[in-house]
Amino acid sequence: MRAATTEEIKQTARRILVEQGPEAVSLRAIAREMGMTAPALYRYFTSREDLIRNVVGDIFNELSGDIGLAIGRASQSGEDITAKLIAACREFRRWSFSHQGEFGLIFGSPLPGVDDGRGDFADECGRRFAGVFFALFYELWRRSPFPVRAPEEIDPGLRAQLERFRTVIGADLPLGAILAFLRCWTKLYGAVSMEVFGHIGFALDDAAPMFELTLAELAEDVGLVYVPGS
Repeated sequence: MRAATTEEIKQTARRILVEQGPEAVSLRAIAREMGMTAPALYRYFTSREDLIRNVVGDIFNELSGDIGLAIGRASQSGEDITAKLIAACREFRRWSFSHQGEFGLIFGSPLPGVDDGRGDFADECGRRFAGVFFALFYELWRRSPFPVRAPEEIDPGLRAQLERFRTVIGADLPLGAILAFLRCWTKLYGAVSMEVFGHIGFALDDAAPMFELTLAELAEDVGLVYVPGS
C-alpha cells in the first residue's frame, strides 16, 4: 500500500507539473487532489524538493526505457549501428515532443534549490539516460574508430575538462573521442530543444526535414553515412 501511495503522489505531482508548471507543484496542492493532508505526505517524501527529484528520476527512467526499446527494435530487425543511432535520436525527439512539460523539467532551466548536483536518485537516473547514448557511441568506436583530434590539437582548458570528464565516467577512449561524443550530444539536444521550446518557429513551420539533416551531420561526424529520410 505504501508503494502504491508513493507512486500516486508522484503521478499527481507530475500531472500538476505538466498542466500548471513547476511553480504549481506543492505538497498542499498534491494533498488536496489526493484527499490527504499536507503533513501526511511527509511520511513519503521529506520535502517538495525531494518529491520533485523523485519525479525527475522517474521521467529520466521512462525516457531511457523508450529509447532503449527503439534501439532494441532496430537491433532485432538486423539493422547496423547507424540505424540504431538514428533510432535513438528519433525516439529522443519523438518523446520530447510528446512530453514537453517533462522535457522542460529535466532539460530546461534548473529549478532553484532542486537541481544542485547532490548525487541522488535523480542524478543517478540522469546518468543512466546519458549512458544509453554513450553505450551506442562506445559500441561504434570499438567497431569502427574514426578520426578525432589529437590531445595537442584541443584547447588546453577544454582538454583538462575532457580529462576530468573521462575520469568521472571511467571511459577508456581518446580525448578526441570524448570531445566528439559531447559535440554530438550538443547538436542533438540543441536541435530538439529549439523545436520543443518553439525557438525555430520564426523560420520553420515544420522542422522535421531540418532534423533529418542534423542526423546526417551527426552520422558524418562519427564516420557514418546516413541519407536523410531513409
